[in-house]
Amino acid sequence: MLRRSLLKNMGLLASGFSLPVLSKGESLVATSPKRALRIAHLTDIHIQPHILAAHGLTKCLHELQNLEIKPDLIFNGGDVVMGSRNVTKDKSDKEWALYQKVLQNENSLPVFTCVGNHDIWCKDQSISAFEGGKTRAMDQLQLAKPYYSFDQNGWHFIVLDSVQLKPDGSPYTAMLGEEQMDWLEKDLRKTSGNIPILVVSHIPILSACVFLDGENVKDGSWHVPGSWMHTDCAALVKLFHKHKNIKLAISGHIHLLDQVVYNGITYCCNGAVCGDYWFGKTQETKAGYAVIDLFSDGSFTNNYHTYRWS
Repeated sequence: MLRRSLLKNMGLLASGFSLPVLSKGESLVATSPKRALRIAHLTDIHIQPHILAAHGLTKCLHELQNLEIKPDLIFNGGDVVMGSRNVTKDKSDKEWALYQKVLQNENSLPVFTCVGNHDIWCKDQSISAFEGGKTRAMDQLQLAKPYYSFDQNGWHFIVLDSVQLKPDGSPYTAMLGEEQMDWLEKDLRKTSGNIPILVVSHIPILSACVFLDGENVKDGSWHVPGSWMHTDCAALVKLFHKHKNIKLAISGHIHLLDQVVYNGITYCCNGAVCGDYWFGKTQETKAGYAVIDLFSDGSFTNNYHTYRWS
């Protein structure tokens, strides 16, 4: 009677419910999904000489490589260097050389990178300067194209190029553009619906913290610049909704930390390796990196790790 009362209290004797018949050796205990990959997401390093940025990046790389479960790879979310239009080419060259030196000497993991706005050095405001600057950044990052995709351990990864010229030809706004959008649609169509997908971009596709970066309601209405969040957000959200295997989209750029879940997709804007450009934290978000565990069933975790670099 005690067992019957217990089952009744647990709701297990509701109409139509029956316990499964187990064969010998079977168990009701659920098996945990298998981890497919562990990823470290580093974004907004903004390396530069003289302010211990190289020391900070070294500390970050050492810490993540010494985790109890070491990541399988790194996604570098862009803004590797500090300079863009505001520095001389010589200073930009030195920043890239410093980044390459730290990466070569202090990192043993494969790195996949997307281009950030600070990575694009422009000698002036011309279209040709912007396009040349992006090509130069791609050369430094060893990218054949600024957007690409690949498969690994049962997951599909899409790395996007967020940084484009504005319609008037001036830099820059956050969007894909017609050619890249067409490529993305084709890439999604040819990817099996059984394969979970992670999307990487420098600038957030969809974010909450962009509303808190500065005084954006001076006249009583919200104003979010097109360089802070994708201006083609609505089109991307609509496209993503057609592909239920898109699980997660990660970004940086804002140096703030948030997580938005919309239409079943999680959008994680992770904080910056540099914090507030190597001078403390940005609002409440400290310098850090994310550790993302991807599982065989399409589930995931995104955990932000702060670290002491100074």
